[in-house]
Amino acid sequence: MKEDKKTLERMLEGDLPWEQLKSIIADHKDPNRFDMILEILQEKLKWKDQIILPLHEHLYIVSKGGDRIVKCDCGYEFGDYKINWKSKCRIRVRDTFEQIEELYPKDMGCDEKWEELREFYCPGCFSLLDVEAVPPGYPVIFNFLPDIDNFYEKWLGKNPPDKK
Repeated sequence: MKEDKKTLERMLEGDLPWEQLKSIIADHKDPNRFDMILEILQEKLKWKDQIILPLHEHLYIVSKGGDRIVKCDCGYEFGDYKINWKSKCRIRVRDTFEQIEELYPKDMGCDEKWEELREFYCPGCFSLLDVEAVPPGYPVIFNFLPDIDNFYEKWLGKNPPDKK
């Protein structure tokens, strides 16, 4: 199935019927898909820094002044992509039974002595960016550190933007 921009927009918005989505997932990938997705995402943002790689629903690695940084939809900049962006977040820790019970049905949540829920929010727009369920005192998890240069060179066959 040839993927057009409108179809990919609907896919990103979660607005495709299952049969069409399944076909996109299972069939050979359009070699221009990544570029089209970056174009779609870039058009939705108010800022103009070039997206290098989407990280999460609201987060992107972008090129800014020759550097690669993590940036939110709202424009908040978390800094160098090699440093865990969560260190710049506003964090809510749910570590009591009452706080955990707000999210889970009775007897379906975790034991607060063994686990806490950490919610990471963007300081700029307060979007919920991630949640960790970890033992108390566990270090903040660094979810993903992409090898951007190899991804661009070996997977896409292109020169990476702002190679450092």
